[in-house]
Amino acid sequence: MNKLVVLGSVNADHVLQVASFPRPGETLHGHSYSVIPGGKGANQAVAAARLGADIAFIACVGNDSFGINIREAFANDGINTDAVLIEENTPTGIAMIQVAATGENSICISAEANACLTPERLTPHHTLITQADTLLMQLETPVETIEAAARIAKAANTKVVLNPAPAQPLSDDLLQLIDMITPNETEAELLTGVKVVDMPSAQQAADVLHSKGIPTVMITLGSQGVWVSQQGQGEQVAGFRVEATDTTAAGDTFNGALLTGLQEGKSLNDAIRFAHAAAAISVTRLGAQTSIPHRHEVKRFLLEHC
Repeated sequence: MNKLVVLGSVNADHVLQVASFPRPGETLHGHSYSVIPGGKGANQAVAAARLGADIAFIACVGNDSFGINIREAFANDGINTDAVLIEENTPTGIAMIQVAATGENSICISAEANACLTPERLTPHHTLITQADTLLMQLETPVETIEAAARIAKAANTKVVLNPAPAQPLSDDLLQLIDMITPNETEAELLTGVKVVDMPSAQQAADVLHSKGIPTVMITLGSQGVWVSQQGQGEQVAGFRVEATDTTAAGDTFNGALLTGLQEGKSLNDAIRFAHAAAAISVTRLGAQTSIPHRHEVKRFLLEHC
């Protein structure tokens, strides 16, 4: 069975390049429109697969041409697609993305087929979770399914990793099932009430999450790397500075790479450095899955930046 299982979303990303984000009521001219495979779950699964993980993906796609084709693309990337389910008479999830000249992005999503990933749809695929080493999830699929999957994993001693994005409040019942959580500053503030502005405040936020039963907290801090805290002991792990073209899927690439590194037996710090390198490469490229590097590219990057 697959060592890593990702449960999450699949989206068709409709991407438009803009000079800057429009103000309310303002119309701007964009350019370079494209439709790119995305969705946080899919991005993380593809990142892990391209970087060498043994992985299965649990998701729902529409029975449109995008959904059918992306399922084939997942298989070509080496992902077990037995639980990538095709929903009849339903479009694949979509994301409308504007990318500014600074490389920052603005995103609106509509769940569509992703909303069909209910606990009932999950039932035939419990063994993927119970026989895996790790389950990685995000928050673009129904939260009741995320909690159900976490309970299945916990009962089977499968490690549960949650990337709590997009930001939303979560119950303590769900949080106490999590072994590792990977929020950014915004998501950490929503979950803890602590505004993360520096390393001491990152540790304060981590302490709140520890108090809810999460052993490992990793707060991603953009160009400053990550603040990682285990059982209340924290440290900063710096990232790599590169010229950003598009930050879409950088966090997803980081999460997929992190779990790949840990699956290989790397130490947490070495896995973070591996993930930093993968994410750094991704922000120099346009799009979501089009930006995700392969293993040989990350190894070369690390050799050049050691």
